[in-house]
Amino acid sequence: MMQEETLLQHLEELAGKLEIFVRDENISMDETSVTGGLCRVEGQYIVILNSKANVEDKIQVMIKALQQFNLDDIYIKPAVRQLLE
Repeated sequence: MMQEETLLQHLEELAGKLEIFVRDENISMDETSVTGGLCRVEGQYIVILNSKANVEDKIQVMIKALQQFNLDDIYIKPAVRQLLE
């Protein structure tokens, strides 16, 4: 299994191939734990990651976001593709 930081980097690169912006934001909401998610602003998809979230949580947000897209025609490292299926 690859390192979490490396996996997150691969997921962010995949998002870039899909023209999805990935932003690390300081999300602070009273007494809630928000890790981020996918949104669409003026036709542009954006994945917002809570900068305070740990790497594992960021990976889960990225996986959930990327699963919304057709990834069939994009080369993805086998270890990363397995997580997306």
